[in-house]
Amino acid sequence: MAAPKIEFDKYGDIPVEASGRNCPASIDTWDQVELGHVIMENIKEAGYAKPTPIQRSSLPIVMGGRDLMGCAQTGSGKTAAFLLPILALLLKQGVNRGPSSYKAHPQALILAPTRELACQIQEEAKKFGFRTGIKSSVVYGGAPMNSQLWELKSGCDLLVATPGRLVDIIERGNVSLSRIRFLVLDEADRMLDMGFEPQIRKIVEQLDMPRTGQRHTLMFSATFPKEIQMLASSFLHDYIFLAVGRVGAATETVTQKFIQVEEHAKDQALFSCINTVPGLTLIFVETKKQAEYLGRMLQRQGVPAQSIHGDKQQALRTAAIRSFSSGQTPFLIATNVAAWT
Repeated sequence: MAAPKIEFDKYGDIPVEASGRNCPASIDTWDQVELGHVIMENIKEAGYAKPTPIQRSSLPIVMGGRDLMGCAQTGSGKTAAFLLPILALLLKQGVNRGPSSYKAHPQALILAPTRELACQIQEEAKKFGFRTGIKSSVVYGGAPMNSQLWELKSGCDLLVATPGRLVDIIERGNVSLSRIRFLVLDEADRMLDMGFEPQIRKIVEQLDMPRTGQRHTLMFSATFPKEIQMLASSFLHDYIFLAVGRVGAATETVTQKFIQVEEHAKDQALFSCINTVPGLTLIFVETKKQAEYLGRMLQRQGVPAQSIHGDKQQALRTAAIRSFSSGQTPFLIATNVAAWT
């Protein structure tokens, strides 16, 4: 089964509010910014017909060299909103992997709260960076470190990382942040919720990363509480604030319906929903036990389904998400381990 087609027309009416000094005008088409021939071809091959609202506003801001604080929900297209201009600028300005063969000197760093999100960003980086010569790598906890270190030794221009694993690798002397030109904090509110603020501040403020104002910094969050505002004031310089849709709400391309049923009737209600909803279906449950139960139950009924949760090995989780994304297994049952994929 082919990957699902992105319905870009659904994004057209999502409001975007921008504030800040000399905010660049938004774009309507990809060719209104200079992304380069190769990246434009990769966008075309990915099926991205036109920019989503956050991409229309973010691309000219990032390409113009401004820092950005973006409040946007998962599903709004923010991964491409920061990856495309970063890849284009790295390609335009040239990459320099540094003098050391044993220590990676990435020039772009993207921090993400979970390994699932980090892996998803890495997949997008490889897709949009295809044939550019820009080498991207990903490091995250819960997986063997040696294989990640081996990949870093071959050179890394763009590094996607979870905070804890990155601090560990830096302290081992395998990565230097001294050449960082682009820093992205994706799902910053989630990282704070998970207790990563000490590691984030260590990475950004206490190691060898260029200071605020000497690097290009982008932050993305679904909400904008006081803690995120404090991070923004510490990490961003003369930044532009973007609010896509209603901050803190579900993305406006999502229709929400609530069905109240008794506990004993949940399975039948789920089958009824499955039979009426087309396309990929992501089913969230509270516990690992529930994820396993529903996965097995649907499989027994001939439904192509898999489950993911924190007790499953990372390789199995990654394979399940890839199978789901491609449409091969269109039903995925998950705990909140998949909430930011």
